[in-house]
Amino acid sequence: MKLYYMPGACSLASHIALKEVGIAFDIEKVDTQNRKTETGADFAAVNPKNKVPVLALDEGEVLTEGPAILQHIADSFPDANLTASPGMLARVRVNEHLTYVSSELHPAFGPLFTPSATEEQKQAAREAVAKKLDYINSVLSDGREYLVENRFTIADAYLFVVTNWTSFNDITLDKWAHLAEYMKRVASRTTVQAALKTEGLLG
Repeated sequence: MKLYYMPGACSLASHIALKEVGIAFDIEKVDTQNRKTETGADFAAVNPKNKVPVLALDEGEVLTEGPAILQHIADSFPDANLTASPGMLARVRVNEHLTYVSSELHPAFGPLFTPSATEEQKQAAREAVAKKLDYINSVLSDGREYLVENRFTIADAYLFVVTNWTSFNDITLDKWAHLAEYMKRVASRTTVQAALKTEGLLG
């Protein structure tokens, strides 16, 4: 299979998940502005939405949307324990956190990555992000190591990647001690280090 990605974008979560399951896979960097992949292919032909991540399966199917790709990876390789079985409350909790990151935290960063956004809009976005981080910090305040059942899941991969965008947007995690410790813990995972290095985000 092949993962189409942009360095540090939300596709990094899928990259981490693939590293976690320990399978062989290909990656191809995408320039969404020019709608081209690093090999010169027309990315619009791969995904008309012109967004990453995209996961091209060996049987020819093409998957889009980060949470859907993460769930597919987790379900396809159950031995990696990246989610829980259908019908279990833990699975609902994983999906709950995935949904929160996807619908609340991720879009809150939008103006901070929009060149045309005014400083007023960017400041409003920082305040919106801070409110989302307040909530996540409160979730982690009970001492848990990871979001669900104290084990790393696809929800952690996604939360780590999106929260890491604070480092590019003048937002420090100093006021969110539990979240800051969580980010260090996730960043120290061998799989996370490997994905970051592959994407050129580590020296």
